[in-house]
Amino acid sequence: VQLVESGGGLVQPGGSLRLSCVASGFTFSSYVMSWYRQAPGKERELIARITSAGGNRNYADSVKGRFTISRDNAKNTVYLQMNSLKPGDTAVYYCRAEYPRVVYWGKGTVVTVSS
Repeated sequence: VQLVESGGGLVQPGGSLRLSCVASGFTFSSYVMSWYRQAPGKERELIARITSAGGNRNYADSVKGRFTISRDNAKNTVYLQMNSLKPGDTAVYYCRAEYPRVVYWGKGTVVTVSS
């Protein structure tokens, strides 16, 4: 089982990034997928979640209206489009796959928002 995140990097405030998470080793289309982030010195927090068929999406208040989660089950990939980035969005971003009694995590990708 693998979840591999990519797309992180350094971006200026107000900029955009798109994160990707490619899954392998399990039936991706059956899993709820989420993006979490962990800023330095803070706990990991849930920021976006999408159901297995993509019909329902939820966001943390801190990113609502700026971030969009989506998935392509044919490509075993979940995305996080991040717009209007702020310095407070600086964190390690993790992909998570969830099924009843089963959870998988990726190793994360670093996003730094700074001028």
